Amino acid sequence: MRRTEIKRDNFTHACIVRACADSFDLDGLKLVHCGVMVAGLGLDSICSSALVSAYSRLSLVDEAIRVFNGIRQPDLVLWNSMISGYGSGGFWDTGLQLFSEMRSMEMVPDGYTIVGVFDESPHWSVYLWNSIIRAHAQARGFEDAFSLFAEMRRTEIKRDNFTHACIVRACADSFDLDGLKLVHCGVMVAGLGLDSICSSALVSAYSRLSLVDEAIRVFNGIRQPDLVLWNSMISGYGSGGFWDTGLQLFSEMRSMEMVPDGYTIVGLLSGLADSSLISIGEGIHGLCLKWNLDSNAHVSSVLVSMYSRCMSMNSSHGVFSGLFEPDLVTRSALITGFSQSGDYDKALFFFKNLNMEGKKPNSVLIASMLAAASQMAHVGPGCEIHAYVLRHGIKSDVMISSALIAMYSKCGFLGMGTRVFEIMPEKNIVSYNSLILGLGLHGLASEAFRMFDEILRNGLKPDESTFSALPCACCHAGLVEDGREIFRRMKDEFCIQARTEHYVHMVKLLGMEGRLEEAYYLILSLPEPVDSGIWGALLLCYDVCGNLELAEILSQRLFESNSEKSAYRVMLSNIYAGDGRWDDAKKLRDSITEGKLMKMPGLNWIKGSEFLFDQNIPCSRI
Repeated sequence: MRRTEIKRDNFTHACIVRACADSFDLDGLKLVHCGVMVAGLGLDSICSSALVSAYSRLSLVDEAIRVFNGIRQPDLVLWNSMISGYGSGGFWDTGLQLFSEMRSMEMVPDGYTIVGVFDESPHWSVYLWNSIIRAHAQARGFEDAFSLFAEMRRTEIKRDNFTHACIVRACADSFDLDGLKLVHCGVMVAGLGLDSICSSALVSAYSRLSLVDEAIRVFNGIRQPDLVLWNSMISGYGSGGFWDTGLQLFSEMRSMEMVPDGYTIVGLLSGLADSSLISIGEGIHGLCLKWNLDSNAHVSSVLVSMYSRCMSMNSSHGVFSGLFEPDLVTRSALITGFSQSGDYDKALFFFKNLNMEGKKPNSVLIASMLAAASQMAHVGPGCEIHAYVLRHGIKSDVMISSALIAMYSKCGFLGMGTRVFEIMPEKNIVSYNSLILGLGLHGLASEAFRMFDEILRNGLKPDESTFSALPCACCHAGLVEDGREIFRRMKDEFCIQARTEHYVHMVKLLGMEGRLEEAYYLILSLPEPVDSGIWGALLLCYDVCGNLELAEILSQRLFESNSEKSAYRVMLSNIYAGDGRWDDAKKLRDSITEGKLMKMPGLNWIKGSEFLFDQNIPCSRI
């Protein structure tokens, strides 16, 4: 072959390398190795894997290591070859260390990895079993982890607290409640019910599955819980939304002279997700400063997330600015916070900085930024993000594609949104909902219902968002009876409980036909307290229909429950003006001014070559 014009490739060399190993021809192997280097294939994964396996087979582990270390980013095949090489050379403990190193680099093991670690081991220790089970669980190979756990029962190796804790976490990660209860029984039978590691894992697992009562039962069964167990229970309360109970437990912990650590703070902050709780978050932040925990990168990251969730973006940015090297999670929390608080410019600014610093955003962050672009009703940033996804080869999953559909539709480019939908390799109910909403916003109710029929034909199950998008389409198209029918089907046929947005659409539909009394009694049939948005929809109908008497009654109700909102006062003022009651309209407008109530003005945006602005408000340039 050398004397022909045909060029030998990596497979050719790899084949000869294996032949040298099979024939125990060390001199031939070294000669072929030189040929690999001359051919410029020294960094090739296939050749390198073959060389590592060959040198290991000939008991030249040092040569194998030299080849392995010469590859900057070894792939799974090369890792497997080196691990197997250590095992066949009798260095199974070093192979296990290499396996742990591989897992730390987030490489997902396969069957060959497991064979390389297990088959060459002189004895299968509990540590070895735990490492393999944990590796599968962390790689979300739950079935394999459970199978190995069952296989371990048939050996003479006794499962310890780490084994059970690993399977408990796997049950929580896979949302397997029955499996969790079964493993819990196994923990008790093994006499590990009072073990701190098992108890902490059980508390975290039950909390994650929203079974806080079960978590409390486990916690209360420990006479002297250590800090890890306290942290697990506090975090469980936080993740379950019981932040106040978590604070009480924290106070109890402090009364027992337990010294909190960073995980304690993270557990306390995890449940704070509302602007009304900002003072509590600030108090916990103060404790961090007092105990010098603010230097903990994980704590600082959670503080950024907490302030972002509570819409306190100045504080969030302040903590973020103090971080030496914020990770992707922290950056995502800040960007998402700016987006959700309506500061889309800053969200886009930090997103661009993220890219300039070489950080790769995940699907959740990209979808969040597309949502920000759609709220701006400016397709430019959305197109840039779409181009970024395509340019960097980011897999356009359902989350990103659905966000693209919504963004293009809300920005007036329904055709682009439809095109994104059509080329999606896999569609789920979220992607269908995005398109149905887009079609409805553009008045194409018949197309929206056609998509609904397609959902049913494809065997997908409509959800609350589907039955929010369809009545919205009916409102835009004036299809009152169709809207009533889909509302009925939602409750009777699909057994979905109506939420605020569903009733808002129904009230609007009834108002279109002037059936205000029916809309009024529909609201009265709802359990208290009725969301002000539903009453506001009815008031808007009164505004359109000019029913002054009912509008006044309804307005008073809204004023009492929403004293700080001016929108309802403006609506009633417009009704007064329409009826010629100018004095009453003026009094209501004056009350808005005196009460320093602000109404967000409507803006007409004009797209220029470099900016957006409202021509009536010179300072509104973006």
